Amino acid sequence: MNAIEAKNLKKVYKSAVTGRENTVFADITVDFEQGKLAAIFGPSGSGKTTFLNLLGLLDTPTSGSLAICGEETATLKKDARADRRRDRIGFVFQSHYLNQRLTVKQNMILPLKINKKIRKSEYDSLIRGLLSTFGMEEFIDRYPDELSGGEQQRVCIARALANDPDIILADEPTGNLDGDNERTVLEYLKGLTVSGKTVIIVTHNEMVKEYSDMNYHLSGGILEALD
Repeated sequence: MNAIEAKNLKKVYKSAVTGRENTVFADITVDFEQGKLAAIFGPSGSGKTTFLNLLGLLDTPTSGSLAICGEETATLKKDARADRRRDRIGFVFQSHYLNQRLTVKQNMILPLKINKKIRKSEYDSLIRGLLSTFGMEEFIDRYPDELSGGEQQRVCIARALANDPDIILADEPTGNLDGDNERTVLEYLKGLTVSGKTVIIVTHNEMVKEYSDMNYHLSGGILEALD
């Protein structure tokens, strides 16, 4: 079963000043299988983050179709896209985007507040359970600047799972980490596939190939599968 099916995706940006168009990619067709970890490599400026934003419903394709968990999404209205993003997709970024003035627990509450299916009385046990999975429960009342880069990234992965998404999208998740923390984070991301979650990582880090099931290279607007 495929978690994501992209067909003939095209993305064009048009300058509001000059009117000139920039075609990032013109015809990408690819499937991402449920319960697998896929890695996308490519040079800076090749459109990797743009492609990830399309998969994560943060942006819309100029043309083509994009099915998430069997549902066509390219033509969904803004509110519907936000609902699908909330329910089906979790994000992990190189920059942790943790609010430095909030504790780990308070940071993890933020995505829960937009999920009407989870009661406030469930927040504490849910957050503690997720942090425990990543060996971080003892840091629940710490502030981000009291954590190492690897610890902050583990909090971000736990936060991405707060709404139990089907798909995790990670943009350079090991970019600011040393070798030991890189492996720790990649092992956690790989571990998510055991429960059937689909993980897609955009990266320059060749180490990811040790953990990925499929590898792709995006350059010149073309996405190619690697051996």
